[in-house]
Amino acid sequence: MLKEFKDFAMKGNVVDLAVAIILGTAFTAIVRSLVDDIVMPPIGVILGGVDFSSLYINLSGGEYASLAEAREAGAATINYGVFINAVITFIIVAWIMFMIVRTMNRMAKKEEDKPGTPVTPPRQEQLLEEIRDLLKKP
Repeated sequence: MLKEFKDFAMKGNVVDLAVAIILGTAFTAIVRSLVDDIVMPPIGVILGGVDFSSLYINLSGGEYASLAEAREAGAATINYGVFINAVITFIIVAWIMFMIVRTMNRMAKKEEDKPGTPVTPPRQEQLLEEIRDLLKKP
């Protein structure tokens, strides 16, 4: 059973998947920073100084000056600003992944279009062709 697990874990697909997950996690952190620290502040300024990450609806009935205060007090809130940031992050990640896959598909297609070495027919076909040629001779 241990050998089976080792064979499974060391297959190329499993290792590739693990690397992809690790890189995806790091990439998501970069995109989240891009959205939170670079994209959303100018949008907030354009919309009148709104910080999307602090937008929330207070469900508890108390008065809180900020989302941080409401969270600290344990108040029930709907954090729609955080959701907006998550949606924008998803759209950016999805767009970048689309562009990567599109580029890879184009590169793969170019590789397929390149003329390769001529494929020699299998030995059986060669023998059949020789027999056919011999039978055609008068």
